Amino acid sequence: MSARRFPTGCVASPHYLASGAGLSVLARGGNAMDAAVAVNLALGVVAPYLCGYGGDLFAMVWDGELHAYNGSGRAPASATPQRVGAERMPTFGSHTVTVPGAVRGWFDLLSRFGSMSFAELAGEATRYAHDGFPLTPGAVRAIEDAAHAFTDPYASAWREVYAEPGAVLRQPALARTIETLSQHGPDPFYEGEIAAAISDTLGGLMSIEDLASHTGDWVEPLRGPFRDLEVCEMPPNTQGVTALEALRIADGVDLPPAGSTGREHVLIEAVKLALSDRDAHVTDPEHMTIGAGELLSDGWISRRRDEIDPTRAGTPAPGRAATGGTAYMCAADANGMLVSLIQSNYMGFGSGVHVRDWGLNLHNRGSFFSLDLGHPNAIGPRKRTMHTLIPAMAFRDGRPWLVFGTMGGDGQAQTHLQLLVRVVIDGLDPQQAVNAPRWVVSPADWSIRIEDRFPDEVKEGLAALGHRVHTDPPYSRWMGHAHAIEVTPHGYVAASDPRAEGAALGL
Repeated sequence: MSARRFPTGCVASPHYLASGAGLSVLARGGNAMDAAVAVNLALGVVAPYLCGYGGDLFAMVWDGELHAYNGSGRAPASATPQRVGAERMPTFGSHTVTVPGAVRGWFDLLSRFGSMSFAELAGEATRYAHDGFPLTPGAVRAIEDAAHAFTDPYASAWREVYAEPGAVLRQPALARTIETLSQHGPDPFYEGEIAAAISDTLGGLMSIEDLASHTGDWVEPLRGPFRDLEVCEMPPNTQGVTALEALRIADGVDLPPAGSTGREHVLIEAVKLALSDRDAHVTDPEHMTIGAGELLSDGWISRRRDEIDPTRAGTPAPGRAATGGTAYMCAADANGMLVSLIQSNYMGFGSGVHVRDWGLNLHNRGSFFSLDLGHPNAIGPRKRTMHTLIPAMAFRDGRPWLVFGTMGGDGQAQTHLQLLVRVVIDGLDPQQAVNAPRWVVSPADWSIRIEDRFPDEVKEGLAALGHRVHTDPPYSRWMGHAHAIEVTPHGYVAASDPRAEGAALGL
């Protein structure tokens, strides 16, 4: 797959039908924000195993200035370790649901940057939900995976819709939600009949007051240098600081050449140190004892960089693994507006809790909370958990140069590092960088999944240094799927990951 060049505007996403919805908006005169929201609304229907109307979102927007939006929800006011009543946070079920922030986020983003209404942008999403759409091989696999995971009674409503969908998936209850939002805005979702249905479905663990009190936040992006770039990431409660920390650690090392064991070893070690710091410190910023500024300070970075041993794999304090069920999308328009947006159910379809009359799959982002009251990310009333979602942009000479991001849980920060190294240092174009083989490190035990497209000498060399290496097939779904838009003097260069079923489309 080669890079796609578009003179006036483009979108990229992990599903071709969603990218088509965004292209349609650009063709009708919509701007980049209109297109990105249309893509997201469609993705929530055609890829409900990645994202949806019961999840969270984050976004970065360039309109001559850089803006960042945190659309993650908070735990219910009643959330405590005692209320969960378990030895560790469950992976699925009602206790894992935090307030879904995506719906409020779409309206907040459109209010500030959009030129079209939600109703005008929701046409394809409504049609695909009501009339159905053909399931892709990836969708069939995702449904099968979820059916194996969702075996408890809480998932009975989910199974009614998805367990045996046939070749075409129809979601009429979800169409009803989209139509209600189109007619009445976000209020029914957070204060009205949809909110009441969410609370009832969760057995009262989340009150209507919890939903009604939700707000998204406009936040200041984190910024860090990498070679001649300024890289901009989301601040906590996301792992944007993790991506910047890994980049800064690697930036101060004389990297070995591309295609060598030494190169991948150094990058892997930088990632391990940054992930260890993430799991020790990153959470809702109101509860962090060591802030992002300290984690990115020259002294902290220097000390971490000095821990890298070029002759053997390091073993920093391990953390927790976070898997991916997320969709990243990006958009650009003729006036130079750029949108980097990520939206998620967290794991696949999320919690397994499905709001029957409204077709909502509620996410399970709360499953990443700790029940250890001494941990910064311990669950608490109205607290935001650590989030893996990190839309990003990179600037050169004060101007936007690359819009990029990926799904993949723990792999998101790792892929940011690998993509920028390949584009900035190795001179690849965005599509070549996205296509290139990748690895992903688990913070739970520091094992490495690596695509077998890496040379045997690299895989064997990493094992000889003490890394526990597991080989994945080419274009493994465990590497996540990344998308990017490069800003050039003559328009845009867009890239879509072959690991997904998406497209980069434009005008």
